[in-house]
Amino acid sequence: MELLTQNSKIKKTGKKFGVRLFNFGITAYKSQKTGKMICPFADKCVKYCYAQKGAYIWSNVSPVFEKRYEATLREDFVEIMSKEVRKKRADFVRVHDSGDFYSPEYLRKWFDIARENPSVNFYAYTNSLNLVRGTDIPENFDFIFSDGGKLAHTIDTDYERHSKVFKTKDELLSAGYVDSSEYDLYATKWYNATGKVGLIFH
Repeated sequence: MELLTQNSKIKKTGKKFGVRLFNFGITAYKSQKTGKMICPFADKCVKYCYAQKGAYIWSNVSPVFEKRYEATLREDFVEIMSKEVRKKRADFVRVHDSGDFYSPEYLRKWFDIARENPSVNFYAYTNSLNLVRGTDIPENFDFIFSDGGKLAHTIDTDYERHSKVFKTKDELLSAGYVDSSEYDLYATKWYNATGKVGLIFH
């Protein structure tokens, strides 16, 4: 099973910036087998979550996301993911094109992976704001706080990097946000100094 893959947006972004960009996804919202909440702070985002429709829920695709989720529970997840990162010679890894940080222990595993691979940049959209805040975030890890979760009202939009969904590109630009709808790396601190990440609803 491949842990790191490339969806169409990731491929397009990597080509534009000339970097090796990969994504890692697990089951969205809750485990299909156990019912465990994988996106514990999800709220209104559940209604329009792209990871709960389309190809993500095809019968031959969704079990793969569940297997990746199960891999995150393993004691050697840091080791096997680090091997995958090096095997793919990744420059950037987007953590969770599907799913979220479901526990402090799981978050720490990703911090360990980042520290073991200091030349690789990692980033993630997340609704798990209270798991991330106050932690020792590695320099090569960036978070974008999502605006569709239970804690969205707590985001300091002047200080914390965050995303906001707009109906049109004109609305997005008028509000002072950088459009990352087409190219994913515009969400990150390495390509967007504003901390304001705009997405167009589709």
